[in-house]
Amino acid sequence: GSCFWVAVLDGNVVGIVAARGNEEDNTVELRRMSVDSNYRGKGIAKALGRKVLEFAMLNNYSSVVLGTTAVKMASHKLYESLGFKHMGVVEHYALPGMTRSLLERMFFQVRYHRYRLQLREE
Repeated sequence: GSCFWVAVLDGNVVGIVAARGNEEDNTVELRRMSVDSNYRGKGIAKALGRKVLEFAMLNNYSSVVLGTTAVKMASHKLYESLGFKHMGVVEHYALPGMTRSLLERMFFQVRYHRYRLQLREE
């Protein structure tokens, strides 16, 4: 129920993405998508995102979900261009490993955006 893809260009790893299936609600979570900053704007992220969607469709999942703390609007536009719908924002999200100490609460006010792409009705 999980996969990991690596984008390679001229022998260099330029991007990665993972997909983790969840049998309980029949969804796939798009995880850890990243493209080397020197190769952004070349369609690599979109190709990686499409691999996850293809994986989800081939394995009969009903939807693909993702969460992101990305602050760059380009990331959000990418998800929307792939068909994802913005489902909401969690304010003051605690990143994994955060202790929620006073200093972290003062300096890290992370916004966590949730997206969903419905592939078919259950």
